[in-house]
Amino acid sequence: MALAGREPHVPPERLVAELVPPPRFDSARFDTYMPDPAQPGQAAAVKALGDFASTLGEGTDGADTAGRGLWRRVLRPAPRRQEGPRGVYLDGGYGVGKTHLLASLWHAVPAPPERKAFGTFVELTNLVGALGFQQTVATLSGHRLLCIDEFELDDPGDTVLVSSLLSRLVEAGVALAATSNTLPGKLGEGRFAAADFLREIQGLSAHFRALRIDGEDYRHRGLPQAPPPRPDAEVTAAAHAVPGASLDDFGVLLGHLARVHPSRYGALCDGVTAVCLTGVRPVPDQSTALRLVVLADRLYDRELPVVASGAPFDQLFAPEMLNGGYRKKYLRAISRLTALAREADGLPSAS
Repeated sequence: MALAGREPHVPPERLVAELVPPPRFDSARFDTYMPDPAQPGQAAAVKALGDFASTLGEGTDGADTAGRGLWRRVLRPAPRRQEGPRGVYLDGGYGVGKTHLLASLWHAVPAPPERKAFGTFVELTNLVGALGFQQTVATLSGHRLLCIDEFELDDPGDTVLVSSLLSRLVEAGVALAATSNTLPGKLGEGRFAAADFLREIQGLSAHFRALRIDGEDYRHRGLPQAPPPRPDAEVTAAAHAVPGASLDDFGVLLGHLARVHPSRYGALCDGVTAVCLTGVRPVPDQSTALRLVVLADRLYDRELPVVASGAPFDQLFAPEMLNGGYRKKYLRAISRLTALAREADGLPSAS
């Protein structure tokens, strides 16, 4: 099969049902996170998140939300005033385990799954597009916790939208947790005229207590260098040898991604067991590069090994891209694709 031949449709019900940690992080727990002894902030973050989780159990304000559903208004507890931030914000470089910790928090909060939500920033904004702002507020207001992975603000419209949404949810008593490579007060910096939207950005920052997590990329800590690209014939052979594998020309796939909303990239991979790509080459522009970042995240979430020919993954993004405002996104994509290429070593006909 070819990913470029798919046109997934994702109904709103699925968008809501899939607000849970992705398959790679099903078993993520605080005690399975391995803090780097050389980085004390990692162990401190585990403790801080554990303490935060313990405050989010069912309480007297967690009123019965019977009747809550996608198309029915939530019976929300009365808004309450909060002292200080109503959320935690995990800031750090790529590969330090922020998503693992965020998923661990979701699992640790003593509330039923239907009262917790976990999604990427892209999935959250798409949920608003699918349901409308008011219905999204109603759908999420009965939750104890909303976890937002890969929090980024790439345009002014998202800044205002997310600021308004999170303010409404905090007023309803929802706790927040987010990961990003950028501190809350610096969101949007280097990507749009952040100074023009300073009020909204400062409003977002006020919702969070920032936890800094430093360290090297755990995905490649102490591991050998990434495997080199394969010959085209070997990639094609792997695609035919692995049941459920996809096979795409890299350039054709990039063109297809421009026609599919990034929130559907996960559905694009439904039923796929491995991804085979021929003709990998540097991406031509920043819009294409950002779409590829989202696809890399979805492949990584779903633990899909990648077999590729052409240019190595560390040559995907031009130097000017790696030195720009999206630097950390691109480095994360390289890190994750390299890890997936390493995971493909054991596939039939791929070695």
